[in-house]
Amino acid sequence: MEKKRILFVSQEIYPFLPKSEISHNARKLPQGTQENGKEIRVFTPRFGSINERRHQLHEVIRLSGMNIIIDDHDHPLIIKVASIPTARIQVYFIDNDEYFKRKNNVSEDDGSDYKDNDERSMFFCRGVLETVKKLGWKPDVIHCHGWMSSLMPLYIKKMYNKDPHFADTKVVYSIYEDQQGFATEWDARFSEKLAFEGFDESVTSLVKNPTLEAITNAAVTFSDGVVQSSEVIAPELQGVYDKATCLKLNYLPEENLAKGLTEFFDKVIEEAVLI
Repeated sequence: MEKKRILFVSQEIYPFLPKSEISHNARKLPQGTQENGKEIRVFTPRFGSINERRHQLHEVIRLSGMNIIIDDHDHPLIIKVASIPTARIQVYFIDNDEYFKRKNNVSEDDGSDYKDNDERSMFFCRGVLETVKKLGWKPDVIHCHGWMSSLMPLYIKKMYNKDPHFADTKVVYSIYEDQQGFATEWDARFSEKLAFEGFDESVTSLVKNPTLEAITNAAVTFSDGVVQSSEVIAPELQGVYDKATCLKLNYLPEENLAKGLTEFFDKVIEEAVLI
């Protein structure tokens, strides 16, 4: 039987960035999923704080060179890759000088959110999908970690759903307590930017006020499965999780997570109904 393919898309991954709940899960879960019989790929942003020399990142010329239009502006897509030798995992990095070549990852020096975090998320998610297509690798499930990946369910279900490469792809979204870089609303024009990309009212109406709660709700609305990945999450996000109508996986301690998540992927593939 052909192995099921799981695409992990994470805002951060250890050891390329400091250890956090998200970066730790994004490091351990692909390995655990692979050891449980799945084929995996891993994508993350190439934030400026990542030391390319130390982690031996190098550009993949055959995958780079595309342009992605965000809010009517062209942005070159650069793909880099590095390995985690101890885990036999290769990590792909989505890069662009304007969006990611910064000293900090998601916030200014004073702690305020970058004003273009919405566009950075748009570029990241679309960059992942275009690169996966170029790789010729069809994922059965895309598992999203961190708000930088929150638009992935929207793109899969409403923009790439007619693309044969993603026609049968399911999406699982993980909700975390750690929401660094999303202390305030996204750009007030965010729904307009989505409309420019071709999203209809069923999407833009959900994010007219692009708060963390609204963005999370939109992600969950268009997901086939949702995971509570922190033992405790903010009340407004707990409310989104509790009201979700897709398949749900409650919080699991680390020792049970890889196996539980692998079984959850199987359930999503078998039972989820396309939106």
